[in-house]
Amino acid sequence: MLNNASHHPIPPPEDAPMDLLVDSFGRRHDYLRMSLTERCNLRCFYCMPEEGIPLRDKAHFMRDEEVFRIAETFVRLGVKKIRLTGGEPLVRRGAGEIIRALGTLPVELAVTTNGILIDQHIDALRDAGVRAVNVSLDSLKEQRQAMISRRNYFDRIMTNIRMLLNENFHLKINVVVMKGVNDDELVDFVELTRDRPVHIRFIEFMPFQGNQWNWAKGVGYEEMVTAIRTHYGETSVSRLMEKPNETAKCFGVRGYAGSFGVISSVTHPFCNTCNRIRITADGKMKNCLFSSSETDLLTPLRNGEDIVPPIVRSIVSKYAQRGGMDVFTGTVDPRRIDKNRSMVAIGG
Repeated sequence: MLNNASHHPIPPPEDAPMDLLVDSFGRRHDYLRMSLTERCNLRCFYCMPEEGIPLRDKAHFMRDEEVFRIAETFVRLGVKKIRLTGGEPLVRRGAGEIIRALGTLPVELAVTTNGILIDQHIDALRDAGVRAVNVSLDSLKEQRQAMISRRNYFDRIMTNIRMLLNENFHLKINVVVMKGVNDDELVDFVELTRDRPVHIRFIEFMPFQGNQWNWAKGVGYEEMVTAIRTHYGETSVSRLMEKPNETAKCFGVRGYAGSFGVISSVTHPFCNTCNRIRITADGKMKNCLFSSSETDLLTPLRNGEDIVPPIVRSIVSKYAQRGGMDVFTGTVDPRRIDKNRSMVAIGG
């Protein structure tokens, strides 16, 4: 169990040695994505192999207090935002307690979830000051969503999306777009932004272990935007000003309350402004989503060692682009993909 009283106050980010999280390309890393678990109550085929992933003893994974201590260290080094991911973060036992504890740190705290258990954790989100929630949803058609996720929780997810909107959370819906699967629903998702402040994020299909990736199944940035502009008319869809380090190219339809964007990790990577660090549920640091290399932080933490030096070494060793995959040719060597984890084991 977490006991926040045992932790000494830490200095706010502006007093931290910010230069320690700057890589050799001058990119400052102030956004930490922490996976709470590799487990998920869905089986989306682009995220998890059909056979699932091997279950490991809980001793391999960060305990609650270790999640807090690693997060606390990164905040001391200058991290300003932490996003909790999984697997599905809310299936972890004690997720609400972890969320409340992390809410005591001087950071913006956010959550990415499949939405199934949001209603059970809404009080913890409020208590921790969480205002931004991303919900992964790949179809607005019940049977199609069930086919993609290999489970049917459609009504529950939609009910919880409405609840988040009614509670005035800043809501993004993440949609992995795949050719011949759900690429005919682009306009349907954009229509969700007509009357409510919903922010749709269309995500290009990315290569990970076990997801049978091939770009023939992908839909690129230009193709998505062209389809949406064709439907609404060229002058009705305008590019929006993005925030610094924004991963999506954002747009709005004239008169609509929300927005949509495309995360073009494959066709138009945003590596030159990347500020993200990832911690897997078993305490490994990944300095790039596409990188197969990892830095173990959990073992030295348990040994009572300072984890700042390995953090700094990992940041400095970061490649300029896509974990060293500098050129996209339409295919990626399967051996290279298989060296990386499945998406469910990395954290979204």
